[in-house]
Amino acid sequence: MGEDRLLTGIEGLDEIVGGGFPRGRVILLLGESGSGKTIFTNQFLCNGVLQHNEKGLLVSLEETHAQLSKEMSMFGWNLQDMENKGNLGFIDATPLRLLPKIVKVGNAEVERKEFSMMSLIDRINEEVTRLKPTRLVVDSVTSLTMQFEDPVERRFAVMELIAALESTGATCMMTSELRSFDPLRNVEIEEVLAHGVIVLQAMLVGTSYARAIQIRKMRETKCDLQPRPYTIDNEGIRVYPSESVLR
Repeated sequence: MGEDRLLTGIEGLDEIVGGGFPRGRVILLLGESGSGKTIFTNQFLCNGVLQHNEKGLLVSLEETHAQLSKEMSMFGWNLQDMENKGNLGFIDATPLRLLPKIVKVGNAEVERKEFSMMSLIDRINEEVTRLKPTRLVVDSVTSLTMQFEDPVERRFAVMELIAALESTGATCMMTSELRSFDPLRNVEIEEVLAHGVIVLQAMLVGTSYARAIQIRKMRETKCDLQPRPYTIDNEGIRVYPSESVLR
């Protein structure tokens, strides 16, 4: 294993991404609600702490600290204990969703979307300076980026966020809702700008649905682009790299 790779520790995943994620890059995890995005990213963080003695930083825009701690305990991951030991940092960014449309900053007025992005990046940088994490997760960017209705504004906002994440030096993951699996759908700007894109989806196989993970792209990596089955059990995500979803 080269120094340029970071093992995710998710069973079967490292085999289909060329031996791990490229270090210091930003990977986008796309999936519909219920596909396991939050489980996936927390497993990525916790594996770093528990298996490699690394530090992780979790930025949550969707769920509070209490909600996540309770949910992740079902998989045997004690987030609070990791925090107490100084191995995991948590930023509760859920209040950003409740800000008024116009925010007063001194004598100036700033639109919520710009203030949200600036505040989030500043808070991430503060925590990165304190903790110096190897792994960083932002879950999810959907509510943040969808505030920018103008495509040009949204592009610059996403560029700013990805540049800020890359500047931390950590290997980063950010999640986003996949609203359509139509191959002719418009590709979101996050997919274009991210270093890698992984999709979690439910595929119709015969008369039933099967969970499938697909690597859409991973720069600097020779990876398996075929959809592969995955399951969610009491230990988290498990990928089956030698099995096919499509019969």
